[in-house]
Amino acid sequence: GELGALGGGVASASTGGSTSTGTAAAGGGAMARAGGELSVVVPCYEEQDNVRQLCTRLFAATRAAGLTAELLLVDDFSGAGSEATKKVVAELRKEGHAIDVKVRMPQEGKGLSSAVVTGLKMAQYPVLLVMDADLQHEPESVPEVAGPILRGEADFAVGSRHVEGGAAEDFPLVRRIISWVATLLAYPLTASRDPMSGFFSLSKETFERGRDSLNPLGFKIGLELMVRCECKTVKDVPIRFRDREAGESKLTMKQNLYYLQHLLILYWHKYPAALVAVFLLGLAILLAAASFLRAELEA
Repeated sequence: GELGALGGGVASASTGGSTSTGTAAAGGGAMARAGGELSVVVPCYEEQDNVRQLCTRLFAATRAAGLTAELLLVDDFSGAGSEATKKVVAELRKEGHAIDVKVRMPQEGKGLSSAVVTGLKMAQYPVLLVMDADLQHEPESVPEVAGPILRGEADFAVGSRHVEGGAAEDFPLVRRIISWVATLLAYPLTASRDPMSGFFSLSKETFERGRDSLNPLGFKIGLELMVRCECKTVKDVPIRFRDREAGESKLTMKQNLYYLQHLLILYWHKYPAALVAVFLLGLAILLAAASFLRAELEA
């Protein structure tokens, strides 16, 4: 079936109103049990081996938090991979899970960011959350990451590795340096400590503010949404970023170049041209430093 055609969710709302005392990174604490409705959008490509575990763990977490939820997969066509994903989804639906998949053919678009936008447009619930299919984003953290939006505390919530309580497992030093440089470059665009995170939440109302101006490019759709949707209040929520369970990483040097191009576009959107010149100078210096460090580490 088409995304957005799903019926009711899997859990009724709880009436409690206590606030969370734990962190998502620790996998504990009492999520604020105020209930609510949540659409979880997951872009995927050849992630059929992760879908069942993602689904069952996600709905266990949303039930425990008193949330009514739907899981929407947007799968870029990959032949046998897409057919396998559809088969797993059909089985999960028969088991009672509110899951659906939209398989995009090449003429409909391709790429992670545009897949996310497709899913957000089709979501039926007022609070939206985006996460990866590879289980590097723990499904148990979903209620925590969506919490600030469900409680009306922020325009945008980011599952962050870089705040107290957050962590990134088995992250090589070179990737840590690249991540640090990329975060520094995005600092004038957002207050988030992890603006490259693909684990985030916002309301449908906030999404509608920027949906017609979105220019999805590369992997960093969260940063695009923060800027284009004019998010004034951004809250980082600690998460543990895990090694992928199955499949191969889609991150390449090409995606890093897309990120730099994306930053230029967003700077141009948010700031006068004079500031872009300053950014370009800083970018040149940081790229030179990153290249030198990488050469030294690989020597």
